[in-house]
This record gives sequence, structure tokens and C-alpha cells, in this order.
Amino acid sequence: MLEPILPLVSKPARYIGGEDGAQVPEHGPGRVAWLLAYPDTYEIGLPNQGLQILYEILNERPDAVAERTYAPWTDLEERMRAEGVPLFSVDTHRPAADFDVLAFNLSAELTYTNLVGMIDLAGAPVRAADRAIDDLLVGAGGHCTYNPEPIAAFLDFVVLGDGEEVAGEISAALAGWKAARVAGDPVTRHDALTALAGVTGVYVPALYQPVTDAEGRLVATRPIDPAAPELVEKRTVADLGQWPYPRQQLVPLTEVVHDRLNVEVFRGCTRGCRFCQAGMITRPVRERPAEQVRTMVAEGLRRTGYDEVALTSLSTADFSGVEDVVGAIVRSGERPAPADEGEGQGPGSSLDCGAGLGGPGAGLASDISVSLPSLRVDAFTVGIAAEIQRARRTGLTFAPEGGTWRMRQVINKLISDDDLYGAVESAYSQGWRRMKLYFLVGLPTETDEDTLGIATLARNVVEIGRRHHKNPSVTVSVGGFVPKPFTPFQWFGQNTRQELERKVGLLRDALRRDRGVQLKWHDPRATTVEGIMSRGDRRLAAVIEDVWRHGGTFQEWSEHFDLQLWLDALERQGLTVEELAYRHRTEDEALPWDHLSAGLHKDFLWQDWRDALAEVGLEDCRWTPCYDCGACTGYGIEHVVASAVPPAGGSQGTGPSPAAVPVALGRRPVPAGAG
Repeated sequence: MLEPILPLVSKPARYIGGEDGAQVPEHGPGRVAWLLAYPDTYEIGLPNQGLQILYEILNERPDAVAERTYAPWTDLEERMRAEGVPLFSVDTHRPAADFDVLAFNLSAELTYTNLVGMIDLAGAPVRAADRAIDDLLVGAGGHCTYNPEPIAAFLDFVVLGDGEEVAGEISAALAGWKAARVAGDPVTRHDALTALAGVTGVYVPALYQPVTDAEGRLVATRPIDPAAPELVEKRTVADLGQWPYPRQQLVPLTEVVHDRLNVEVFRGCTRGCRFCQAGMITRPVRERPAEQVRTMVAEGLRRTGYDEVALTSLSTADFSGVEDVVGAIVRSGERPAPADEGEGQGPGSSLDCGAGLGGPGAGLASDISVSLPSLRVDAFTVGIAAEIQRARRTGLTFAPEGGTWRMRQVINKLISDDDLYGAVESAYSQGWRRMKLYFLVGLPTETDEDTLGIATLARNVVEIGRRHHKNPSVTVSVGGFVPKPFTPFQWFGQNTRQELERKVGLLRDALRRDRGVQLKWHDPRATTVEGIMSRGDRRLAAVIEDVWRHGGTFQEWSEHFDLQLWLDALERQGLTVEELAYRHRTEDEALPWDHLSAGLHKDFLWQDWRDALAEVGLEDCRWTPCYDCGACTGYGIEHVVASAVPPAGGSQGTGPSPAAVPVALGRRPVPAGAG
């Protein structure tokens, strides 16, 4: 039924499967069948590393099989509903109902309505409470699930943390239940849920109940079943070297974002940027052995035929020996340079912390382009630049985040103006002409001076470029800050939509006449909805379902985003943006995610919030005394690094001359036995 309608929709190649690296698993009653789902288009979802890793790991198990699905674009969904075609896997076009588990990777709040739509398209009731024993078990993982309460009503289970080990344990927990169900034994859906609740790192929302006070404010979220733990701990893979996945990265047949070989070099980050949820919830640092990285790159390039590799992490220049690894990759692809290599401006990476790099050498060029999609300004060394400039240029982005040094002390992104200027000087001097700078507005304690500092930095960067080129340019990208769970800023009241719009307007006016500077910004209306979902509670399920039922899908896409749908739904549920997003939280207030643990002590986060208000910075704890945040001590894991030598560069205590930077560094007593 699917094939006849594919020629009638746009981009049918999204749905046909058969990519290099795709699998055709053998289903059977003794195997738990997973349909791994990404709630956005194929182009966005296919490169997702988490989904690809689970896809391989599950298909290597004797008790599991896994296929993939992505959100059908609106034209196909319309035809699927008209023709009665259910959600299907791209691997074998098998209908979703043939699977046992529909598991989502969630990395953006605005995809929540797509999640609901895909559950419905799969043929299961959208609310978990309405599902029968033969219906799909719907699960989710990814960074958004550190506060899963807004979507808890739609999910049977949630996974916190790394998925490599827990995916197998979930399969094992469900295999016996599935066998009994298939055999007709008297098992219930509740039996499956309690089995899942027994797996460390798995949260089963139906086994918990929010408790509210007389005014409707949350008091606590408590287990209501003996199988449910009081606190659900995240999963952490201690040795990343034991999981060299994906081994068979998928090579798409059509254009996708980040269409290149991706090799993860480490997880975790200890820089301590207070706005960064990923940096907080993925602690501690666990590096992959450098030799394994080189092997994964070499084998991946050989198998896929890609000529670009991205070394991914939250701060790739912090990887021990990164210069040697990059150098080995680049030299492996060297060939005599053509007469006119030209300058390429590569794909614009969406970057939290850093840069994407590459460039032509003077006498040699490389067939292999190396991207470091997350590279801090203060870690951009001459050595890295010297290695990467031998390869083809793919673009360069730095992320100072704050416009002034004061602002960067508040957010603990301790890079000085000189760090930035030194980095761009190095880059311009070696041939780059265009830079991207990424900033946030709406940060705690932000003043107009901080906002306008963004314009000053951009102008100065262009001036540095003019020392080397005739027409250098800088693109300034500005995003609105959204407070995230399990960060020191989780108590901060988000800037209103109007205030974010005013700050963007300040910058727009300030840069109106600046040649060489282009300003782009994320829509403050979308930022507002992201803020509502980021720290919301179970009351938001009705809002999400309301928006979906009124046609609000693909809200991540500007042409489909509709703020009024959200405002109308909130009003119908008696909720307000002011209460959900704009309101400051207090220290003693129960938070919707308090029954979940990312491994961080709540009192550490609160103290870090106070330090932020006092403009006190904290050094990188990987190379300095422990602050007892809980990430290492709670899991008995030390930071795993491949080298005992700190990376060069930086104003955060890791560089050669931190005393030259006027940073106020806070020091805490080291607890006995802290790791």
C-alpha cells in the first residue's frame, strides 16, 4: 500500500531505505522488535548518532531486532491517513504494529507534537493509559527526557543516560514477557511496565504520581507501585572504548544534514558552562582511546567513501592528543594540491560550544576534510590550525555565547575577548575569510551593555580580518536562552518573548550600518514554547495533544511553527506562559524532575547558581580539584582521559598564562575521598 503513493509525494527517497549500512533483520517470536524513531524528517533524523548506535547494538543481540522510522512529511502523512497506511519502517516497510517497542530519540522540545502524531499513525492510542496488551510499548531517550513530565502521558517508559547497555537490558526484560504473551499465558501490560521499572535508568511514568498542594503547585512526584524506585538514576557507560559504534554508519541515498562520517571522541564535559544542559548531564568525561578513534576514522572513510569526517563531542579540542589524531587523519589523505583549490564554505554546523574547521595547505592538500564541530575559542591552538589547514576548508564557527567578559563569568564560559581575537587572528592569517559567531541573549543578569557587547565583538573580529583580507565577513547568530533542568540556571525565570525581541532589535539597530557583519537570530516565539516545555509538568500533555489535534506538527520548522496554537491550547487548559516559563523558581520549590537523577547534587547546582549571580567562575575540574558535583562520586567513575597532559590554551586554568586574564575563580574545599 505504501509504494503506490510514494511517487505522489515530495522527496520519496526519504522513505525507501536500502542505504549502505542498513540492515534487514530477521524477526521472530523469540526476539523483541524495536522500531527506533526520530520525530522529524529523514534528513534531520538519519545522522543521529544515538539512534544509529542502538540500531547496531540491538541487531547484534540474539533476542532483539531493530529497524528505523522517521516522521513522514505532511504530504505523505496526509496520503497515508487517506489510504489507511500506518507508520512504517524504512528498512523493510514493515508496519509499526508488527513491532513490540516504538522508541524515540528526543533532542528538541518542539518535536513533541510529532511524537504524538507518530504514535497515532502507528495505530496505538496516543495516551499510554489507553493502550491494551497488544499495543506498542512506547519509549523515549535523549536529552529532552531529563524532564519527561510534559510527555509522560504518552510514554510507557523513559531511558535516562547512555543507551548502549540499557537497551540490551530492556530487551532481556521484555523477552520473557513477550514469550509468555505470545504463548497465551496470563500476563498483563502492567507486568511489562514493572519489569521495565526494574532496569536501572528506566523510568515508568505510570508508576508515579505527582502530588500537588491546595493551589495546584507540585509538592513531589512519588512512586505508587512497589516496583518503582524513589529516585531513577541515569545510566553511564564507564568505558567508551568498549563501544566502538556505529561500526557501519549509514550512508544516505539522498541529501541529509551533517552528511559525513561522524566519530564520537568522548562524552561529558567538565568546563562547567552553566547554561549548558549537555555539559552537566553527560558528566563525567570519558575519552575514547586515540588509537580507536584513528581506526574508526580510517575504516569508516574506507567503507563509506566520505571525504569528510567530524570528530564529535561537547568540546573536541579538549580530547587528549587531538592534534596528533587530526594530523594523522589529514596526512592519510594527502595528495598534490590542484592549481586552484578555491575556498569552500562548508555546511553551517549547529554548534553549542565551538567551531567547524578545515583549510587548504600551501603545498599539499588533503582529500580528507576534518570538522571539529564543537571547539572552544580558548582551545583553538596554532597546532590544531596548522594540522587542519592542510585539509580542505569547511567553515569556521566560534561560540563566545556572551557579549562581555562579565556575562561570560556569569555563565562560566571563561573565554576572554583576547582568546576570541587570538583565535580569529590565527584563522584569518591562514586563509579563512568568513567566520560565524554564536551568542545567547536572555541570560541571567544580562544588561543592554552585555547585549551590545555582541556587536562590539563582531566589529572587532571584522577589523582583525581586514588585516589579512580585503572583504572579511562575520555572521552573528543569536539564540534566546532557555533554562534547562539539571543546570545551575534551572531556577532562572526566562526572558519574556517581548524582552528577547527587544534585545534582538537592539543588536539589529547597532549593526545596521556595519559592513561585513550579518545578523541572524532564532525566533523568540519558538524560544518561548521551548521554555514552556523545558521545565513543564504533566499538565502540558493536554496542551501538546491539543496543538497536535489542531494541526500543529513540524513545529521545529519555521514555515509550520504557529505560536497562536500553543497560546490557545494553554488558555484552554487554564495555564499561562508567565507561570510556566517566565517565573523564577525558589530553592525549596519541588521541580518536576526531582524524582530523576542526572548524578548531580542539587545543592551543588544551587551553589553554582549563587556563584553565577556573584559573577564567580569555576575552573575546569578535569585538571583541578573536585567540586563534588556528584557525577564522579555517585557512580564511582573517575574522568577517563587518554592523556595526563591538559590540552593547551585557555583562560580557565588549563592554558599557559591564566594569570593574564582577570578571572575571579571560586575555590571550594575538596571533600575527603571525592573523585
